[in-house]
Amino acid sequence: MNTPAKTRWPELPTAAWRDSSATLQLFTQIAGKIRLAKSPWLNHSWHVTLYVTARGLTTSPIPDGDHTFQIDFDFIDHLLRISTSDGAERQFALAGQSVASFYTTVMADLKRLGIEIAIDELPNEVADPIRFSQDTQHAAYDADAVRRFHQILVNCDRVFKQFRTGFLGKASPVHFFWGSFDLAVTRFSGRAAPQHPGGVPHLPDAVAHEAYSHEVSSAGFWPGGAIDYPAFYSYAYPEPAGYRSTSVRPDAAFFSEALGEFILPYDAVRTAVDPDKALLDFLQSSYEAAAINANWDRDALECAPGRPGVVRAT
Repeated sequence: MNTPAKTRWPELPTAAWRDSSATLQLFTQIAGKIRLAKSPWLNHSWHVTLYVTARGLTTSPIPDGDHTFQIDFDFIDHLLRISTSDGAERQFALAGQSVASFYTTVMADLKRLGIEIAIDELPNEVADPIRFSQDTQHAAYDADAVRRFHQILVNCDRVFKQFRTGFLGKASPVHFFWGSFDLAVTRFSGRAAPQHPGGVPHLPDAVAHEAYSHEVSSAGFWPGGAIDYPAFYSYAYPEPAGYRSTSVRPDAAFFSEALGEFILPYDAVRTAVDPDKALLDFLQSSYEAAAINANWDRDALECAPGRPGVVRAT
């Protein structure tokens, strides 16, 4: 079924759901920290991320001894669901929860399911963090805004995955980082990078050092945070000479000196004649800005974009 682009890419002004966004970010941090506490470390912290589903976000299966469990945010029925590989399940409504009550309910439900766990209660990468069990300040939940946020994530996930098919080198999954509250996909040149300076708020420097151990071109979607509107971003680490002066597509894209990243406002994509093409143009041209200026081995790393049912030519 073809859906008009205007409907598929809905409006989501940051100011209109700022409080709900802040609450939801903290909800996802609790789920992500549970995955972190139970999962063996994977390169670049890929073991902590969430993934977009047809209904929301998921941790995917988390190991617990010889069993697994997973935590799912359902942004259609607005539920938090915990399921185990034994067939047990607990769920509760997302609306009407403070961060403290959400945390208490999640931990109690895990215990009822026979899952013993403790997590670091202090949020990461947010200003003025409050321990989860004590945070009654964040309690907003705008169901309509959350539903539109999910619809945007579904479309970003689809386009990011298409972009990922044009690269033969090491590339991350398309995944959601709950610390920075963004959906991201990263390409690697294969070369080691200089040690990252760290300094990310409320994030151990060792995590940043490991995350940026190798040269990257990374892109993603923020619903708003570092800038006061939803936007796509793209950056290179380390930043090569000439990078920020390179022209990228479409015309609405620009380099933010304050952030050190290319930015494409979400509304420029949402209102484009062909939103998918506008976003793919941004992803490809900002990647090329990194790859060309840093002299990546593009012949070895790139391939034609993938097509359904067609084996890649070798």
